Amino acid sequence: IPQQLIHLFIYIIAALLWIIVVPTWLIAGWKVESPMLMALVGWAVIIPTSLAMLDLRQISPWLLLFIMCLVWVADSAAYFAGRKFGKNKLAPSISPGKTWEGVAGAMLGVTVYVVLVWGFSPNFPQYAMLPILLLAAWWWVGLAVIGDLFESAIKRQAGVKDSGALLPGHGGLLDRIDALTSTLPLAALVIIMQNLG
Repeated sequence: IPQQLIHLFIYIIAALLWIIVVPTWLIAGWKVESPMLMALVGWAVIIPTSLAMLDLRQISPWLLLFIMCLVWVADSAAYFAGRKFGKNKLAPSISPGKTWEGVAGAMLGVTVYVVLVWGFSPNFPQYAMLPILLLAAWWWVGLAVIGDLFESAIKRQAGVKDSGALLPGHGGLLDRIDALTSTLPLAALVIIMQNLG
């Protein structure tokens, strides 16, 4: 079996996880008692993300950087908008600090980011593609929010404030990459499928 098809299969599993399983998990408020199942979920989160970073970097380091920056812009814009304007809680039982105003800030942030990159990059496609790029970016914000909430839900279930001690005061290393775990594998899936087509 060609390596690309194996990677594609892994990304399809990740897509099912993030588009179907995790939203259902968050809405239903599942409590998983089995350490084996939680370990399996952990591998299903980390392996596709790591693989996507390698694949996207091989396709284009600039593409990888663009996608990662998109997520970080969304995260930063959500943080500042939420702090300044946040009143309506997004998921108070999972992450009390997150608000709908923060999500709106993330959408605005990525809109500005995509338009700026599109405007200044000679490698970006023609004007007609801008609405498609913006829709993709807004979809990515939704995925990033799901990744963020899922990591918060797992920490809450485990009864810990930080996912590790490597970055004290920042919620742990997973807090820095939580939104990437739900976005990078799906980006790699889309790009590999385009390449195969």
